[in-house]
Amino acid sequence: MIRINTVQHLKNHLNSFRNQGKSIGFVPTMGALHQGHISLINAAKSESDVVVCSIFVNPTQFNDLNDLAKYPRTIDVDSQLLEAAGCDILFSPEVAEMYSEAELELKRQKKEDKSWSEGKAVDFGSLAMVMEGAQRPGHFNGVAQVVSKLFRIVVPQKAFFGQKDFQQLAIIRSMVKQLDMPIEIIACPIVREANGLAMSSRNERLTKDEREQASAISRALFKVKDLYSIKNVEQLKALVENEINLVPQLELEYFDMVDAQTLQPLTSFSQAKSAVACIAVKIGHVRLIDNVLLF
Repeated sequence: MIRINTVQHLKNHLNSFRNQGKSIGFVPTMGALHQGHISLINAAKSESDVVVCSIFVNPTQFNDLNDLAKYPRTIDVDSQLLEAAGCDILFSPEVAEMYSEAELELKRQKKEDKSWSEGKAVDFGSLAMVMEGAQRPGHFNGVAQVVSKLFRIVVPQKAFFGQKDFQQLAIIRSMVKQLDMPIEIIACPIVREANGLAMSSRNERLTKDEREQASAISRALFKVKDLYSIKNVEQLKALVENEINLVPQLELEYFDMVDAQTLQPLTSFSQAKSAVACIAVKIGHVRLIDNVLLF
């Protein structure tokens, strides 16, 4: 595996592969890798000639500077995991390589930066107004900003994302469509720990006891999946609230059952062809999200 830190070096290296007619698969991450990320690398390997993984803790998608500062950074361990998994290239740029000072200043001033769309009108509309978008204003603009930059640098045929960030996946698909990027977005299943907790880099900040307490999140979601055919939306919401409240350390931020395409909350399952149950829960200073596809 080759580790590259600069945009120009990466472009030069990938152009040599493109000239050989090789396809490129891309897995963008923020590091603190776990087996969920490795499953994305494996999926990329199965569908691409060359696999690129990026590790970049993106400052423009964090609303809370403390959250940014505390985000785990484990580049040496991550590099070893990627090499063992058969990743071909690790791209791990510094912030200055990805952002100009003017872009970072806009973030510091909490002003929305649309320069990443390169003059094209991009509007995520209602996709970005619910759930994570409602709780974290500006978050998805920051996500789109960095992913669009990475896509233009790597220019992959396919990019691989985990379904745990279901709303983010919808935003990225919308961005790719609106910017006419010739990239296929591949969604990969959530990988879970033995107790059902969805694997996340943030899990590293949990104590052993907190990890076990947080398993109530997935248990609640699995109950919803088992019962949605015989209970209505309001009954299921009450069930989840009760399940989470049974664990005093957990604080429910939101739970919604939404249309899997529009992400708009459902009042009846007859409103959608496909529905997903999405949840965000705080435990101590750690915020966890999860979801399960209902139908």
